[in-house]
Amino acid sequence: MKLTSDDKTLAENKVLILYILNKIGKPISNDSLLNLVLAVTDMNYFYFQQFLLDLLENGYITNYSKDEHSFYDITDFGKQTLNLTQDMLPGIIKLRVDSNFKSELESFENKHSVIAEYIPRSENYFDITCKIVERNETIFEIKTFAGSPNQAKEIVDNWEKHADEMYPAILNILINKK
Repeated sequence: MKLTSDDKTLAENKVLILYILNKIGKPISNDSLLNLVLAVTDMNYFYFQQFLLDLLENGYITNYSKDEHSFYDITDFGKQTLNLTQDMLPGIIKLRVDSNFKSELESFENKHSVIAEYIPRSENYFDITCKIVERNETIFEIKTFAGSPNQAKEIVDNWEKHADEMYPAILNILINKK
């Protein structure tokens, strides 16, 4: 696909991105959005980034950065535009989105429901936050500190890998008075 050759293909790909963002209904990282798009169509990474830039510049989507990641969401103007243009998406693409969407979104949500980050306060002091988020609501959060960047990274990595084991164990400790 040449970026400048087929206006219909360009428009379809932009509508596809709007369609997926509208289905998600919440901000999503650049990488996760790319993975969802690639699950239903073959799109070059650089074209994908150009489509996002075009959608941003025209006010169809918005973005913000957090922890070195860009997050995207559809605007009200983007939703209005999607309502007018979603018929240009081929039915097979919509079917792929709708059928692949559930499993891809569950994978995305599971991956992003466990959050851990650390913020350096000084050379030897790092604030650490570990959370579990469901449906955009924090259901568990713990804050601590580390004395070195290695220790902070180790805590964050352990939480991201083992939160499914740690969370019930911590709850059990909090519930039982032993």
